[in-house]
Amino acid sequence: MSFYGYETAPENIRALYRKLLKAWSVETCAPRYRPEWSSENPTLGQCSITSFLVQDLLGGEVYGILLPDGAYHCFNEVDGFRFDLTSEQFGDEQLDYGSCVKQSREEHFKNGDKYGRYLLLKANFEAAEKTEN
Repeated sequence: MSFYGYETAPENIRALYRKLLKAWSVETCAPRYRPEWSSENPTLGQCSITSFLVQDLLGGEVYGILLPDGAYHCFNEVDGFRFDLTSEQFGDEQLDYGSCVKQSREEHFKNGDKYGRYLLLKANFEAAEKTEN
């Protein structure tokens, strides 16, 4: 398993990814993707809530790539390093990380379901951290 930016990612970002693998679930997945979600593809439908959680933990900015369906796929940039912890959901498809728009948590969290999934992911992540310590 790897994500966009994995090859050059510092260990703290790789460790964050490993903890998120324990935190993602069908309940944190976007409702429209739940029928396809599986433990073999845990990043499916997790992009925005993951990106804003990463922003909480590491700072930086959240950006989005406009997809053909009109939705944005979110990823992070921290200290000039771009990475996408949920890129695996696209398989071999190559996204254009140069063509992106800054994303607003206020805009994303207007959707109450998405905010609830973010809070659940945050709780799952904190529980995963405790089991490692």
